[in-house]
Amino acid sequence: MCRNIRVLYNFEPPTSEDEVQAAALQFVRKVSGMQKPSRANEAAFERAVTAIAETTRELIDELVTSAEPRDREVEAERRRARSAARFA
Repeated sequence: MCRNIRVLYNFEPPTSEDEVQAAALQFVRKVSGMQKPSRANEAAFERAVTAIAETTRELIDELVTSAEPRDREVEAERRRARSAARFA
């Protein structure tokens, strides 16, 4: 799995539509092996991104948890610390 894949669920403030769209685009790029599709594949590529974004939003909206929401800044700091340790 890609290291760039991030958890989108249970954050305060909630995950934005832009974050969901970016995650869907990243997923389709990874699965298709294309950073930018050709004109012949562009429509299928965009349909896939839209479908995955919609499904992701539905999933996030339907999940339930009793855990406290995560803080975005704390999670970002953890990622930076892991990165610094990995590439030090």
